[in-house]
Amino acid sequence: MFARVRPDTPTTLVQREGLNVTKDFEGLVAVVTGGASGIGAAIATRLRTGGARIAVFDVQPRGTNTHDLVISVNIADDDSVRAGIDRVAAEFGGIDIVVNNAGIGAIGTVETNSDDEWHRILDVNVIGTARVSRAALPHLRRSPVAAIVNVSSVAATAGITDRALYSASKGAISALTRAMAADHLHEGVRVNAVTPGTADTPWVQRLLSVASNPTSERSALEARQPHGRLVDPQEIADAVAYLASPASRSTTGVSLAIDGGMQELRVRPRG
Repeated sequence: MFARVRPDTPTTLVQREGLNVTKDFEGLVAVVTGGASGIGAAIATRLRTGGARIAVFDVQPRGTNTHDLVISVNIADDDSVRAGIDRVAAEFGGIDIVVNNAGIGAIGTVETNSDDEWHRILDVNVIGTARVSRAALPHLRRSPVAAIVNVSSVAATAGITDRALYSASKGAISALTRAMAADHLHEGVRVNAVTPGTADTPWVQRLLSVASNPTSERSALEARQPHGRLVDPQEIADAVAYLASPASRSTTGVSLAIDGGMQELRVRPRG
């Protein structure tokens, strides 16, 4: 059991690779789903660096930081989710932040994805987000700085080939974020989302590894983002940290794009 600590001192700064990182999360407790790898691991690290105590939920929680509370949770199972949330609240004394990052990808069109695939992806990506939020809300309501951050995708709003099912799931997350923000505004719970572009993650690396020409495929992924590269997971983590932080206390119901301009810009190719 950890004693509950609230932030009651001026924020301090720590160094991260030459950058100053504000200790905005000192004394706060954050749950990060899918926090064992990729974007989720970057988010957990960023919040931890900012002073938060971290609970990582993952169906395969290998290689996580030994300072975190790591719990094997299947967000497709309500009992598993509730047990995980109850354990966090019992060990840390409460919950202030939930980052709904866990999700799975899908490739295909409406013709090629089966009903079973649709049920599986939506159960994890959409209903899983609802399950975790539902279980955490009684604890979040008791926090003076409660925040939920959902991880959507540029695929929610930009038409991308062979991503029909994945796009539908992330479009649902963006809509759910706005609805949740409205529902829980007067309870003091802020709800926002990030919408990353294509990021340099293990899932993308797996896609590249089976491509007929991985180098050419990576170049194509980089070129479709106006800034000409894949998004770094750390950039997504920094955006999540802002939305989760008391520094954004007047921000709710928004989706923050971290996509190198992919959604909004129409830039001439160089050369």
